[in-house]
Amino acid sequence: MSGYSSAVLTADGLSPECDMPLSNIRFIHQDDALLVVDKPTLLLSVPGRAEDNRDCLVTRLQENGYPEARIVHRLDWETSGIMVLARDPDSHRELSRQFHDRETEKAYTALCWGEPEADSGRIELPLRYDPPTKPRHVVDHELGRHALTFWRVLERCGHYSRVELTPITGRSHQLRVHMLSIGHPLLGDRLYAHEKALNAYSRLCLHASLLALTHPKTGERMRFENVAPF
Repeated sequence: MSGYSSAVLTADGLSPECDMPLSNIRFIHQDDALLVVDKPTLLLSVPGRAEDNRDCLVTRLQENGYPEARIVHRLDWETSGIMVLARDPDSHRELSRQFHDRETEKAYTALCWGEPEADSGRIELPLRYDPPTKPRHVVDHELGRHALTFWRVLERCGHYSRVELTPITGRSHQLRVHMLSIGHPLLGDRLYAHEKALNAYSRLCLHASLLALTHPKTGERMRFENVAPF
């Protein structure tokens, strides 16, 4: 895949590497209050803890013409798709509130292993971080935090299906673990997929394809869509 380097396995798990320049990060929308961009796969949203993981979307923006850019929400480094960033403190505060109060609308496109029996459904299983298998998360009915995902099949393709995933909550790895829990791990998922699903695609097949929010200054409802690259 042109423009990407491989992930490196370290003592702390997979370490992200991406050599894609800022010029290849596509801008979907920009005005004086916010930036909406298409984050590529294998790029962190924010700096990692390790010094060699400083490279990320917000850093690239801040160092290349958008020093005021502020992170509002995150995508996993292997997940691609729509992200919004604020350009001033008031916009950051308002956009963050909308995410916190679940006033935004989000949907993801994914490829999952196999074909679900039903055409749609909901997964409501509590999740928690699992230190012994970091950075993985697991279903835990006693200690996990509430998590809810709606899903529907868009296309059935034999050994895999194209699905739309709508997270109501925003837990780490929620969509990946929830789909695994119903027996349909995402293709190319290095953390959760079995060998056949892992080898079925060269990247994690999870893409933030829709985001709707209210403009922090004008009050206009805005809807952004972005087709998955797989």
